[in-house]
Amino acid sequence: MKTEILKLLRESEGYVSGQKLCGKLGVSRTAVWKIINQLKEEGYHVEAVQNRGYRIVDIPDVLSEEELKSLLFGKTRWAGQEIHYFPETDSTNIRAKELGEKGASHGALAVADRQSAGRGRRGRGWESPPGCSIYMSILLRPSFLPSSAPMLTLVMAYSTAEALQECTGQEIRIKWPNDIVLNKKKLVGILTEMSSEIDYINHVVIGVGINVNMDSFSEEIAKTATSLRIETGKVMKRSTLIAEIMKHFERNYDTFLQSGDLSGIREDYNRLLVNCGKEVRILGAKEPYQALALGINDSGELLVRKQDGSEEAVYAGEVSVRGIYGYV
Repeated sequence: MKTEILKLLRESEGYVSGQKLCGKLGVSRTAVWKIINQLKEEGYHVEAVQNRGYRIVDIPDVLSEEELKSLLFGKTRWAGQEIHYFPETDSTNIRAKELGEKGASHGALAVADRQSAGRGRRGRGWESPPGCSIYMSILLRPSFLPSSAPMLTLVMAYSTAEALQECTGQEIRIKWPNDIVLNKKKLVGILTEMSSEIDYINHVVIGVGINVNMDSFSEEIAKTATSLRIETGKVMKRSTLIAEIMKHFERNYDTFLQSGDLSGIREDYNRLLVNCGKEVRILGAKEPYQALALGINDSGELLVRKQDGSEEAVYAGEVSVRGIYGYV
């Protein structure tokens, strides 16, 4: 019921009468009053005026199942329609995989306010303090072959960059294959994990960690990490960002399914690729080398031109790409 009341108040341009809320939900005025008081306790600024009703004056940075559902209800068909919220957990990827084993639906989303064991690519740790960042993992049940699953990482990277750019107006960019950067510092990390047989995917979990309202970082990573708050000077509402990412991801995932590859988003992905047209250093190959990054191909591999003029497709699972003079 709290979700429905939130949605009605959020979408109303003025006051919503208690009578209307009672009629829509089939509950008593006392029940509505209790929910309104719960919202106030959670930080929502709800104004109540006699003979007029209720209206939301201000919505704080609330991260909850009801808040997310009120934002996503009717906005997506499947992405984030099943929400599992955890005030604290070890890792949302672990929670999403457990949900997958228990039969959770395609698009189910695990969200936490804090992670105690966040992980990045290649097993690196991910700083996960409470109350200021986004830690979420979406469960997918695709019907295509396991060999196509790695491309989903790039679909999420593009969707996240696209949504954050739209919400903030900042020049959000992608560092191939899946880091999101702002002003040459890492803003988002993405980790994709799969449970599969030889020719069948049980489920795919894509975890996304976003530095939103952090105002500082440890000395160890301060030179390469940033947050939306540091770059914009504003406190962002995490639930709103999550909802926008889900809407963009659902649309781009559908585009991916139609083509079976990244051809439908390739041009737009490359437009946001911070490395595109720049010299990069390829690490993890037998011999590190410098090359010019040309953008991704339809399979998500990075096309590079070596110094001898030959071109090569670099696979993300085998190498890392760094800028010549730094992280990007």
